[in-house]
Amino acid sequence: MATFTHDSTYPHPREEVFAWHERPGAFTRLSAPGQIRAGAEPAVGLQPGTRQTFSLLVPGTLGKVGPTWVAEHTAYEVGERFEDVMVRGPLKSWRHRHLFSDTATGDTLIRDHVDYELPLGLPDVVARLVEPQLRGSFGFRERQLRDDLDFHARHRESKVIAVSGATGLVGRQLVALLGGGGHDVRRMVRGKSLGDRDIRWSPEDSDGLDPEALRDVDIVVHLAGEPIGKRFTAHHKARVFDSRVRSTDLLARALATLSSDGRERALVVASAAGYYGADRGDEVLTEVSAPGDDFLALVCQAWEAAADPARAAGVRVVHVRTGYVQSAGGGQLALQLPLFQAGLGGRLGDGRQWMPWITVDDLVRLYGHVALTPGLSGPVNAAAPSPVRAGEYAATLARVLRRPSLLPVPSVGPAVLLGAEGARELALAGQRMDASRAVEWGVEFRQPELAGGLRHVLALA
Repeated sequence: MATFTHDSTYPHPREEVFAWHERPGAFTRLSAPGQIRAGAEPAVGLQPGTRQTFSLLVPGTLGKVGPTWVAEHTAYEVGERFEDVMVRGPLKSWRHRHLFSDTATGDTLIRDHVDYELPLGLPDVVARLVEPQLRGSFGFRERQLRDDLDFHARHRESKVIAVSGATGLVGRQLVALLGGGGHDVRRMVRGKSLGDRDIRWSPEDSDGLDPEALRDVDIVVHLAGEPIGKRFTAHHKARVFDSRVRSTDLLARALATLSSDGRERALVVASAAGYYGADRGDEVLTEVSAPGDDFLALVCQAWEAAADPARAAGVRVVHVRTGYVQSAGGGQLALQLPLFQAGLGGRLGDGRQWMPWITVDDLVRLYGHVALTPGLSGPVNAAAPSPVRAGEYAATLARVLRRPSLLPVPSVGPAVLLGAEGARELALAGQRMDASRAVEWGVEFRQPELAGGLRHVLALA
């Protein structure tokens, strides 16, 4: 039997650190998206007998393939420890003890102690990969927990927050982040299968939301919209436009209807770097820069304008203009990762276009911060303070993965998948976005440099 131990300290009281682990969203926040696909979390937290089901993801499969793991909690002492064992999964055995104690300086020490056995007959080359994988996974967990605890220490007032697009790449992590802070988070969902706190709506219908469903909500975060990464046909472009503009208008009108009750509310709406147009060269783009005039720029302008009814009614409105979200669980990085892992990756196009990148974890904390910061309104650029050109991005990703970057992708490659317009406005677009306004309003970027950001989201040791 092999043993793995990881010690980590946190400048927060032990009761707060332990309580965080008991709240909804903890397992999601601690699971590296490229390694684990988490299922629903137990309703009663860490109590013995509760089970957590998830999938271990096979690298290079875009999160589609991996064995199922069922963990059962077997021991629990409030503020002291909890324990889980694998009752079904790919290993012969697994026992994970989470031990909490105080340090001499009043910080919290967590000791993760794992005993595990590998299946008989496992090739040595595979067995040798287990410990580096564990070091990467537990390093990721430590960074996530520290950053989230620091975030919650800055935002202690509990709010009622509704989130649309709650099952997407960003929404799932945002719901988990806010749940870990003790906020009352309500997912906005379609259909009849609702949780106790979910809000039903039909964003494609002009009367698809009863305003009363938002009566006791303090903040609405609107992330829902048609996925954009498809061929730019007339039908797809109409879906992209309508799904964003109509749903935002529906929410804005609902919140405007409620404004007479005097409750302070906020509407935080996703937007995109595409607001500025596909090619602005080396121009540094701030929130007051002129918009572009191509398709995605027009979508973003209409998307932001659709919130006007709420704005006119006194609702605080924020538009989060998001760059390239870095996550091993989806988006641009996940699509490129198999090629780079195989040593076949390279820059897109000529490599000179600017990439306003941001890690998914910095993005969800940015969303949380702007949602919970009174007085902040208007557009906010959601991109790390250090944008890079596409050529530097490819070279950095290859270096982090310890692979070559020798095969540039010609412009025709993205055009085959997205069409010429889609390739120009998505894969080959360039915006040198400036993050100064976010920083001035107190956003903390925990992964401000690309190499560190990639190592974090890829959970590398």
